[in-house]
Amino acid sequence: MISVAIRNAFQKAKERNWDRTYWAIDIHETMIKANWSSTVLPTEFYPKAMETMRYISSRKDIVTILYTCSHPHEITLYLEMFQKLGIRFDHVNSNPDVANGKYGFYESKPYFNVLLEDKAGFDPFQDWDEVFNSLQAQPILKKSIDL
Repeated sequence: MISVAIRNAFQKAKERNWDRTYWAIDIHETMIKANWSSTVLPTEFYPKAMETMRYISSRKDIVTILYTCSHPHEITLYLEMFQKLGIRFDHVNSNPDVANGKYGFYESKPYFNVLLEDKAGFDPFQDWDEVFNSLQAQPILKKSIDL
């Protein structure tokens, strides 16, 4: 269940005194209904997807990664569309915030805590409500100050 992944991500962040979580989010069959056209960019959101993405974008403790195999020109169009709709993505198919270290090599696979991706089992007809409700239950992460 996606709510377990969200709860675990925030719990781990709190335990480690992190002030953010990283979310990789796919476009097609996750946020937007695919049309399998090579000439018409699909733009129809699944129910609750746009509202939830706006909420995710508003949270300062979530870094969003657009995680897509879309062509570069499509990514440009999507980023413009999302921005107009109040949906923010911090990175595209990468996470420059997290460097390679002894715990991971992130040049080929970006680091993230939560994955919203139809190929990973995300059900866009049911899971957007669960994501929204799970996030509503999570207080905003803040880094504590060591005195």
